[in-house]
Amino acid sequence: MTAPVVTAVPGPDGALRCPWALATEDYIAYHDEEWGRPVHGDDALYERLCLEAFQSGLSWLTILRRREGFRAAFAGFEIAAVAEFGERDAERLLADQAIIRNRMKIEATLANAKVLAGWEPGQLDALIWSHAPAEPAPVPHSTSDVPAVTPESTALAKALKKAGLRFVGPTTAYALMQACGLVNDHLSACASRARG
Repeated sequence: MTAPVVTAVPGPDGALRCPWALATEDYIAYHDEEWGRPVHGDDALYERLCLEAFQSGLSWLTILRRREGFRAAFAGFEIAAVAEFGERDAERLLADQAIIRNRMKIEATLANAKVLAGWEPGQLDALIWSHAPAEPAPVPHSTSDVPAVTPESTALAKALKKAGLRFVGPTTAYALMQACGLVNDHLSACASRARG
C-alpha cells in the first residue's frame, strides 16, 4: 500500500504550507520562521545537531516545546561551556524535567562538545555545509517526494562519526540538513519555499 500524496495545504491565514506545519501553532511558527533557512555558526549548528539527536524516536514537537529548557540546561549550547560539563552536570541533566532525560543522548551531547571544543573556529560549520548537495534536488510537489535519507546525509553522518561525534545517523543528518537550509524541502506550492 502506498502512502497518500499530500500537497501543500492552506493554513488558518489561507497561506499554503507544508502539511506537517499545520498540526499546531508551534509548528506553524517554526515552519514559517526557521525550518529550511540557512543556519551558520558552530554553536548554532551544534545546538541543531543535539536537538535532532534528542528528537530521534520522538515527535519534533516534543523537542520544540522544550527548546528553551534545553538551552538553559546546556548553557545555551555554547560548545566551550558544554565541553566543561562533568559527571555532576550529567546527573543534573538526568534529573532536569525541562529536557528529555535520556542518558545516551545526554552523554552524546556532552561527548560531542568535548570533541568539538578541540576544533578550529568554523570547522563544524565548514564540515556540515560541505555536504550540501552540489545541485538542488528536484522540487518536491508532495510529501511523498521528500526523502528521509540521501547520499549526502549518509556521507555527512559518516564524516561526523569519523570525526568522533556520536548519535548522528543518516536520518538525523538529513533532518539537520532540512532544518538548517542545506536543502529546501518546502513543497512547491508552500508559501515559505521562496523564502528558504
